[in-house]
Amino acid sequence: MSPGRLAVLLGLLLGLAGTSTSAVTVALPQLARELGIATSTAAWTITGYAVALAVATPTHGRIADTVGIRIPLCAGVAMLSAGAVASSLAPNFAVLMVSRVLQGAGAAAVPVLGTALISARWEGARRSAALGRIAGVAATLSALGPLLGGALAELGGWRLAIALPAVGVLALPVLWRAAPSAGTGDRIDLPGALLVAMAATGAVLTIQSPSAGVVAGLLGVGLLVVGVPAVAARVRARPDGFLPRPIITNPTVLRSAFATAAIPACWFALLLGVPIALASRGWSPWQTGLVLIPAAVVGFVSPRIARTLLGRLGPRRSIALACPAAVVALLVAALGSAIGSAALLAVGITLSTIAFGVGQPAMIAAVGAAVPAPQRGVALGVATLVFLTGASVGAALVGGLATVLGVPGALCLVVALPVAGLVTLLLGRPGPGERPDAFGSAA
Repeated sequence: MSPGRLAVLLGLLLGLAGTSTSAVTVALPQLARELGIATSTAAWTITGYAVALAVATPTHGRIADTVGIRIPLCAGVAMLSAGAVASSLAPNFAVLMVSRVLQGAGAAAVPVLGTALISARWEGARRSAALGRIAGVAATLSALGPLLGGALAELGGWRLAIALPAVGVLALPVLWRAAPSAGTGDRIDLPGALLVAMAATGAVLTIQSPSAGVVAGLLGVGLLVVGVPAVAARVRARPDGFLPRPIITNPTVLRSAFATAAIPACWFALLLGVPIALASRGWSPWQTGLVLIPAAVVGFVSPRIARTLLGRLGPRRSIALACPAAVVALLVAALGSAIGSAALLAVGITLSTIAFGVGQPAMIAAVGAAVPAPQRGVALGVATLVFLTGASVGAALVGGLATVLGVPGALCLVVALPVAGLVTLLLGRPGPGERPDAFGSAA
């Protein structure tokens, strides 16, 4: 298969992984009514998916290092499809949550192994063009998710909307033929992966405890208290394990990952907050999807915007622009929610789509330039873990606090994340691969 066609297929799969969030958010109020739960509780379907996506991403990367790309990529797509089908058939919220976690864990294989597959088969300009096409197709389909989800919810209810990613199973025969099967045979640090999952889950449970209740809050705090020291101890005992010490002590990797993690936090917060705000005013799922069409248009051109900014400004300055864009997006959407303006809500989520489209490739470029080539895959896996954990935190903040502070108040609280990300970026000096600029000196 040509790199162009394979890139389109991988972009569609990555976009389907995105619609697992964007297509579901517009149907959350309907889902909550049918299952007899609060909308804030239904938001766990987004948060649980995001946590599984974050934690499983580097796990798939390490498995691919061991056994090759073919098996974990195909298994991940199969899990994504199976989780979507199981979610659509779930008789209650407990089964739905388990299915969504399975779906997120499977979807995590697509971003890390899709790019690895392209990198393994092609080099130079063909590789760059293919990666750009993946990003463009994925961004467009993800941004169209709310409209697709709204239309499907109108036709067949939330169950049809949540089943959309199941069509990814059709790609398995092509992926099996295209993906290499050779690996290094190294063992995987499963205890390290489980400890990281424990700590990440604890953070999300703690954040969402205002709506989830005292038990969830206590469980979250307990997982944090146990998980964080355990992760630190595991890194000391296994410096080459799930979180390799040379990677997590690299200042450029850490700074880039933590600064950009605020951007998906903003995007997921708005993907959840905007449908909740519009549903409270009687908007149907498909009407909400129409409001988000401008974001889909921007998603289509965001890879081109990112390439231009990276070429002219470099990764560091590009991230430094994306964080303030996320702040403005949140504030505009908060105002729109407060006064009931669908136009302002559309502007807010469109700005956040621009920030996301710039922030992710800027992070990849910064991290890739900061480490030697043999460590690049692991470094990108760890950075993506932090990046996607930001997404789960953003969803948890809105899901947990919208019922307490209202959607405008919850979105204003999320503003602290991109502000902190920008401060983190500006306080550090440029490292290897980072261009010295007005935000810091290499001296």
